[in-house]
Amino acid sequence: MNKGMTIGLAFRAALLSSALALPMLSVGAHAQDTAAPAQASDSSEQGGLVDIVVTARRREESLQDVPVSVTALSAEQIQKYDMTSLEKISTQTPQFTIGRASNGSGAQLTLRGIGSSSTSIGIEQSVAVVLDGVYYGQGRVINEGFLDLAGVEMLKGPQALFFGKNATAGVISIRTADPSDKPEFMGRVGYEFKAKNLVGEAMASGPLSDTLGIRIAVRASNMFGGYFNNRGIDKTYPTFDVATGTLTPHFAPASTSDAPGEKEMLGRVTLQWQPDDRLKVTLKANASANDTDNNSWNYVPFACANGTYALNSAIKCERKFNIYQNRVPADIAGSQPFSKDDGGLYNRYRSWAVTGTAEYTLDDLTLTWINNYNQNVNRWSCDCTFVSSDLAAAPSSERSKYNAFSSEFRAQTNYDGPVNLLAGVYYQSTKRNHTQTGAFGNVEDSSQAPELRYLGYLKRSETEGETISDYGQVTYKVVPSVEMAAGVRYTHETKDSYLVQPYVNALLQGIFLQGVTIPGNQTFNNWSPEATITWKPSSAVTVYGAYKTAYKSGGFSNSGFVSATTVASDVAFNPERARGFEGGIKTTLFDRQLRLNIGAYSYKYLDLQVDYFNSATFAFITTNAGSAKTKGVELEFEYAPRAIEGFDLHGSLNYNRARYGSYIAPCYGGQSIAAGCDTTFQGALGQDLSGKATAVAPKWTGSIGAS
Repeated sequence: MNKGMTIGLAFRAALLSSALALPMLSVGAHAQDTAAPAQASDSSEQGGLVDIVVTARRREESLQDVPVSVTALSAEQIQKYDMTSLEKISTQTPQFTIGRASNGSGAQLTLRGIGSSSTSIGIEQSVAVVLDGVYYGQGRVINEGFLDLAGVEMLKGPQALFFGKNATAGVISIRTADPSDKPEFMGRVGYEFKAKNLVGEAMASGPLSDTLGIRIAVRASNMFGGYFNNRGIDKTYPTFDVATGTLTPHFAPASTSDAPGEKEMLGRVTLQWQPDDRLKVTLKANASANDTDNNSWNYVPFACANGTYALNSAIKCERKFNIYQNRVPADIAGSQPFSKDDGGLYNRYRSWAVTGTAEYTLDDLTLTWINNYNQNVNRWSCDCTFVSSDLAAAPSSERSKYNAFSSEFRAQTNYDGPVNLLAGVYYQSTKRNHTQTGAFGNVEDSSQAPELRYLGYLKRSETEGETISDYGQVTYKVVPSVEMAAGVRYTHETKDSYLVQPYVNALLQGIFLQGVTIPGNQTFNNWSPEATITWKPSSAVTVYGAYKTAYKSGGFSNSGFVSATTVASDVAFNPERARGFEGGIKTTLFDRQLRLNIGAYSYKYLDLQVDYFNSATFAFITTNAGSAKTKGVELEFEYAPRAIEGFDLHGSLNYNRARYGSYIAPCYGGQSIAAGCDTTFQGALGQDLSGKATAVAPKWTGSIGAS
């Protein structure tokens, strides 16, 4: 299961497929954007910049006025570039990258060089996703399809105060469209040539009565192949029967389907009731189904020491979109839990959610109550050698179920006077159930039940969590052009977990422990303050500075292993914290034809949560890096000359330096003493990464585009 050299090219693939997309052919009635955040500042003006409204501080403000580093995408931009997934959104935001993985949390979301490892399902992402005000911290959220969006806001850096649970690296805030006040219909179809992907989408919206509106949106896609070529080689997988002492070969044919072969279906129904100008109640129900032909469709061996992969010398390591995987042998297929009867590889994701929001507006006070229940189930079966090898782990499978209920109530004043207040309380209850099997070590046991016969191990883990959080902020207008704000969030969180392997093949019980339960009962408490000062010398200029902190609770690595040397600290990890400063200048120049924003930041992260594979003990272990530091400068611009109505030139240039401050880490596979494997890590050889770049941390990023 050494995946170090098979880090996916998912980001590049998403960018490629998006870039090659045929522009959607659409037809609509009443093509207005009633729910979009982008609005013209003056309807009488022709051309020039469009004023974008964001909710980065839980209230509507102009992008140019809010004292937060935000990249905002309007509904128009989202439709133009067909940004219907987090990976496509990342193509428009250079400092945000996604690495898709087959197991664990399913992905690593990284912003400004800070992200959470994908191999542990128990780690919540440092970059949180917030959908319609609801916190989604799981990496599996990448499998969610996003459709019919009103806007996307990327809040960079620590975000402790406004969005549910804390996020130490940033927040991707996504808002879906609400019902329109007039009948509106849309249908479109598109085809992506490289991915061979046919996409269809439809929407209907409008009033049912004077006070009730409805909006229905559906999207479906079918990928006839994919952009990763499966070059698998037929192999023979031998197993040794510990009950009879016989050796049996199993023929595993190469998987011939190109990947990912994705099929997707998703939909949303929104009802909105507004009996008067004060009360608005919104109910959103959505569901999604995502299937691929292979859960490891982006596992490309591309950086091998000798040019070929160690487990199979017939496989070249090269920077091409080639994968090498096999079907499950026919005589084993269907015997393992969660495996297919025909031996096919797959990933199957199902989710649904219901969100209810009530807003009540008084003369100087707004009350908001958001309730949500969401559930997702992910299942897969993989050829976990990844390189058509018969020398190591073979068919494995997994089922992970996650559900969460949350409720948030907040009150916010909007007095004409100098002082305004925000206060809220947040509650969340979660449960994760994780089961995994592994056909490891070329063993079988014919004396066991059929579902256990070909397994090296069967693993189960659960975590039940509960969070109670209070937060508040005070804003004070010192003078009309200067505002000061200070706030704090208190978080109390508990997580009760266990990890156990109910079955281990007799030959492997020296590596894995059977029936030994590793418990984890954890309690966390934290205060996260922040303060901001904003100066507006004119309506066209905003200058701001902020001190921010953030916090992400510790947890339990449900996808770890119980080996002979495993202790609770191998799978239980500490909280991650951040603190530092950020500031910038936002300007609108030349008669609102040029938007030019520049910002700088410096943050220190303590106990950065990191997951790695310890090949010596064959176990995934989650630990905390001593510290990491990230600092940089970001420049964004948009030019929309009035002389050319509809023309827009936009781009960004970013410098980021993300380095470990202090971190002793395990050595990578094959690392020599001369290459730095010269220190001690948890009783074994390790390497000192202090001063080295964090994962996925390019120094320079940028983008430019025109329409």
